Amino acid sequence: MTEIIAVRFKNGGKEYYFDPRGAKVRTGDEVIIETAKGPEFGVCSKGNTMVEDDQVVQPLRPLLRPASDKDRAALQRNREREKEAMKVCQEKVQEHKLEMSLVRCECSFDGNKLLFFFTSEGRVDFRTLVKDLASTLHCRIELRQIGVRDESKLLGGLGICGRPYCCNAFLEQFHPVSIKMAKTQGLSLNPAKISGACGRLMCCLKYEQEAYEDAVKRLPKKESFVETPDGAGTISDIDFLRETVKVRLENAPETPQVYAGCELNVIRNGKGKRPEGYVAPPPEELEKLRKVTPRPITAAPGGRDLAGSIDSALSHLEGERRGGPTRRGERSRPRQESKPREEKAVQGGEKPKEGQGKSRNRRRRHRGGKGKSGGEKSQA
Repeated sequence: MTEIIAVRFKNGGKEYYFDPRGAKVRTGDEVIIETAKGPEFGVCSKGNTMVEDDQVVQPLRPLLRPASDKDRAALQRNREREKEAMKVCQEKVQEHKLEMSLVRCECSFDGNKLLFFFTSEGRVDFRTLVKDLASTLHCRIELRQIGVRDESKLLGGLGICGRPYCCNAFLEQFHPVSIKMAKTQGLSLNPAKISGACGRLMCCLKYEQEAYEDAVKRLPKKESFVETPDGAGTISDIDFLRETVKVRLENAPETPQVYAGCELNVIRNGKGKRPEGYVAPPPEELEKLRKVTPRPITAAPGGRDLAGSIDSALSHLEGERRGGPTRRGERSRPRQESKPREEKAVQGGEKPKEGQGKSRNRRRRHRGGKGKSGGEKSQA
């Protein structure tokens, strides 16, 4: 057994094992580690742990010391230097007219080296750029070309699920993802729906692939001929998450029924011809396949009648539409139709102009005056 501590150098980065040399380090502590590139600033992701010897690549590099305030100040200076070097490198790329897109700049902890990450569609000859940057920034320069998935890992962001990118948050390395996984899970093959921000297939397709493959082995294929508790039929759809299938029964093909996978007796798995001489068992034998008690269609959750709950919901919505909220289950009262107002007579027997009587009544109601009822005539 070997005592180790695990350290990460950036978010979502890979864990590396180091020799604590007797020091007690807790998860989340900031430490200075000796690496092949020199001393580096990292964060402990796993404290002192004993692991098997075959899990460790000897010799282990040592822990130098816990990070101090001076080390944190040096790290902050390096971050500011990275921003300035990024601007300088972008200007030099435009001067040399190179077809490359800079992604990120990283400065070593001792400040002797700058590493630039970039993306490009093809190979780029950046030898003159490296010489120009070295003479301007006065340190060692390294340029490294990366792919689009690595670019998303370095930059980070939010996916269509609303959470940070998996590659930037916790994935240590990329796993191969194929279009076959999307087909197995019954997802849309539209690239816009199953691709991430990097333009490649989403990494999360890999997470549930084993569960889907296990369900595919246990459930019959689509278009299989099966026996159900209600009769024989053909499978039209499969829900792998719920492990249920939708079956078109021979006696009622227009109303498919849903059954659990354990309630089926497979006669023909997959597409093919109907078995010759097949005779359906009696209903008593088929009823023995039922494992789930069917729920009455008219019964709503909670024991209430479904028709009554729908009626009360419709009456409630009708009441809100007419301007008065009603209690659930209570029918809204119909609006009383108002009697048509008669036009008022004026002195001399002349009829008022069109719309004149209505505008007067409207002004009276606005001022708070009492208008005459529609059935009474004004005295001449």
